[in-house]
Amino acid sequence: MLHSYFISKSNCTKFPPIASPNATLSSSGASSLLQMGLKWSRIASSGRRLSSKARSHVKNRTANVYGRQSRERVLEEEAPEMAEATPSFKIFPGQAFPLGASEVDNGINFAIFSQHATAVTLCLSLPQRGELDKLDGGMVEFSLDPHLNKTGDIWHICIEDLPRSNVLYGYRIDGPKNWDEGHRFDSNNVLIDPYAKLVEGRRTFGDPKHKLSKFLGTYDFDSLPFDWGDDYKLPNIPERDLVIYEMNVRAFTADESSCLDQNIRGTYAGLIEKIPHLLQLGINAVELLPVFEFDEFEFQRRPNPRDHMINTWGYSTINFFAPMSRYASGGGGAVGASREFKEMVKALHGAGIEVILDVVYNHTNEADDKHPYTTSFRGIDNKVYYMVDLNNKGQLLNFSGCGNTFNCNHPVVMELILDSLRHWVVEYHVDGFRFDLASVLCRGTDGSPLGAPPLVRAIARDATLSGCKIIAEPWDCGGLYLVGSFPNWDRWGEWNGKYRDDLRRFIKGDAGMKGAFATRVSGSADLYCKNKRKPYHSVNFVIAHDGFTLRDLVSYNFKHNEANGEGGNDGSNDNFSWNCGFEGETDNAGIVALRFRQMKNFHLALMISQGIPMMLMGDEYGHTRYGNNNSYGHDTALNNFQWQQLTARKSDHFRFFSEVIHYRQKHQVFCHENFLTKSDVTWHEDNWDNPESKFLAFTLHDKNGGDIYLAFNAHDFFVKVSIPPAPPARHWFRVVDTNLGSPDDFVVEGVPGIGGTYNVAPYSSILLEAK
Repeated sequence: MLHSYFISKSNCTKFPPIASPNATLSSSGASSLLQMGLKWSRIASSGRRLSSKARSHVKNRTANVYGRQSRERVLEEEAPEMAEATPSFKIFPGQAFPLGASEVDNGINFAIFSQHATAVTLCLSLPQRGELDKLDGGMVEFSLDPHLNKTGDIWHICIEDLPRSNVLYGYRIDGPKNWDEGHRFDSNNVLIDPYAKLVEGRRTFGDPKHKLSKFLGTYDFDSLPFDWGDDYKLPNIPERDLVIYEMNVRAFTADESSCLDQNIRGTYAGLIEKIPHLLQLGINAVELLPVFEFDEFEFQRRPNPRDHMINTWGYSTINFFAPMSRYASGGGGAVGASREFKEMVKALHGAGIEVILDVVYNHTNEADDKHPYTTSFRGIDNKVYYMVDLNNKGQLLNFSGCGNTFNCNHPVVMELILDSLRHWVVEYHVDGFRFDLASVLCRGTDGSPLGAPPLVRAIARDATLSGCKIIAEPWDCGGLYLVGSFPNWDRWGEWNGKYRDDLRRFIKGDAGMKGAFATRVSGSADLYCKNKRKPYHSVNFVIAHDGFTLRDLVSYNFKHNEANGEGGNDGSNDNFSWNCGFEGETDNAGIVALRFRQMKNFHLALMISQGIPMMLMGDEYGHTRYGNNNSYGHDTALNNFQWQQLTARKSDHFRFFSEVIHYRQKHQVFCHENFLTKSDVTWHEDNWDNPESKFLAFTLHDKNGGDIYLAFNAHDFFVKVSIPPAPPARHWFRVVDTNLGSPDDFVVEGVPGIGGTYNVAPYSSILLEAK
C-alpha cells in the first residue's frame, strides 16, 4: 500500500502528502499517484528548466542546508515533463529491525532509534561515482510520519529501487529544545546513523582542501562477500602466549622512509607490506590504535591553541561500526577501506598474528557544550546517548576528559556497543578489544560507579564475543581507578598500570622497590590471584602510546610538550623517568651507552614477566618524540615509524629486542597458566626489608631441568653475586648480559664457563640458562 510522505531535494523539490494510508487505489489511480509523487526529478541548479505548468506551482522559500542559507523550491504538483530525468522510487513504512540500513525484499530499509524525537527526516544523496568528496550537494528528503513510520522509539522507512551502493544518507531530527532537560535537538544538522556500517567523508588523510568535508553514512550491497580463503583460520593464540605490539596503522608506514608507494603509505595495505618486520621482531598480536571512523581535522574547526594539529591517534570516534575510510589505499573511500581492512586481517592471520582493536566507547567526537560538534548521537538523542547532570541544567558529565561521556549502561546504548563489537568479530574477524578508559563502562547513567555494570557483564558473557580477548584500561578521568579490581567475570584482562609504575621505579634505581618489582614480574598475584583469574589477566607494559617512548623514558626527566600548544599543561607529570644524567639528546658516549643498557633492562624484565607483555611500536629501534609525552596531534616524524633508524639499529638494538621476544616464546617458564608456587620459583634474597637494596635475583624452575636464572642490578655499582648450583647434569650458560655490546649482550645458544659467582654491572641484568 502507498503511504503519505514528505520528500524534498535541497535546492530542488518538496512534496506534500499524496494519499491517505487507508485509500483504496485502482491500478490507474496508483499509477497516477506514482507519477505525481513517487517519481521525483533531480532538478539541479545547473540548468534543467521546469515546464510553464510546473513553474506556476512552485514556491520559493529559504532553507538551511549544511549550515548555509539556500533557496528551496517547493513543488506542489507534479510536472510530467520532469519524469524523464528522475530515478523512480517507491516507499513503504518499513520495519524497525535491524537498525541501520539493510536490504530487504522490497528495497532498502532504514531504521533509527530516537526516544525523544518529535520529527525525523531521512536525507539521501546519490552522487556520481568519483564525486563522493562533494557532500554539499542537494539531498532528497523523506519526512517520516510518526503514525506510520515509528514502532516504539524506532523510526523506519523502506525505499524501493534505490541503488544497492553509492548512496549517502543521514537524518535531520527535531525534538524538545530544553537544554536543562538534556536535549540538544537541531534539525539543521544532517546526522550520521549510529548503525551506519560505512561512513564517507574526505578521501585522503589530512587533505587540507577538504578540511570541512561532511560525513555521511553509506552502504554497499553490491560487493560480493569477502573471500577469506579455503585454508583460512583464526590464529586462536592462548592468552598466556601473547606478545602484543601496540601500533598506529597510519604512523607505521606513513613516513617516506617506509619506501612504499605513496598511495599505500599510512594504510591498511601498507601494514600488510610490513608484516615481515613484525615476524622478524617476534610479536604475535597487534593492538591497533583506533580504526573506527574519526575526523583528523577536529582540532581545526575553530581558532584554538591546538588548531595547528592533526589527530593522528584517532581517539575521537564518529561511528562505532565503520572502519577509518582514509586508511584505505589510493583514496579508496569507505567501501575500499572495508575490503582492505579485511585483507589486512587475513594477511596478519595468515602470518599467525592476532588483531586486537583499541576501541573508544567512553566518549565520541561531539565535544562539550561550549564548543559542540554535532555529527550524530548528540542530535539524535543527547539525553539517551550521553550522561547528563539533570541537577545542573542538563550539563554533560565528563569522566573522559574529552567533554562528553557515553552513557554506556543505558539499555539502548549498551546494545549499540554490543552490536558494534559483534560486527567487528563477525564481519572483520578481529580477535579482541582493548577498551579505552574502561572504567567509564562501569558507571551508571548518572555517572556513579556500579559494582556489577551490565555492559561489562554482557561483554564477558556474550556468545559471539566468547572467543575474544577483552582488555580493560581500568581507569578514567573521573578518578575511578580499578587496576586489580575491574569487574571481570573471570574473563577481562587489564592494562596493569601498577606494573608500569613499579618497573619504571625499580629499574631507574628508586629505593624500596625491590619487593614490588618481584611481585610484578611474578604475575601481580596481589592484584589478580582472585576467583578464577590468571596471570595473563595482567597485560604488562612499561610503555604505551600515551606517555614517553622507551628511549624518552631514559632520556628525559620532564615532559616537553610545548609543540602541542597548551603551554605544557597537557600530558602526565608522573612519568617515573630518568634521563641518565642529561636532559634530552646528547653525544656523551657514556650517557648514550647507559640509556641503551636501561632500555634493554626494561625490555628483558617485560619479556620474562608472567602475564601478557605489550610493547610500543618503534621501541624496537629506540624511537624518540623528544620528550613529548602526549603526541596525539602530530602527523609527523614525531609519531611516524622511522624505517631508516630501524635499519641503522638492526644489528644491535633491534637484534636484542627481537631475540628476547623469540626467547620468551620458546620457554614456557615465562608463560605459566597459573600463579607461581614455591616449586616454580626460588628467590635468592634475604634482604627484602632493606629499602636501599636494589638488586634482585631469582630462578624460574623448569620441570625438565632447563632452569632460568635472572638477576637485575639497579645499583650504580657492581654487585658480585653467588650463582646457585645448576640442576643435576646441567651447567649454566650466559644468554643475556645487558652490559655487554652486541652481539655479546644476547647469545641464543649461551656462553659456557659460568662459575660460582658473577659480577653484575651497574644498571644491568643477566639471564642464565641451565643446559
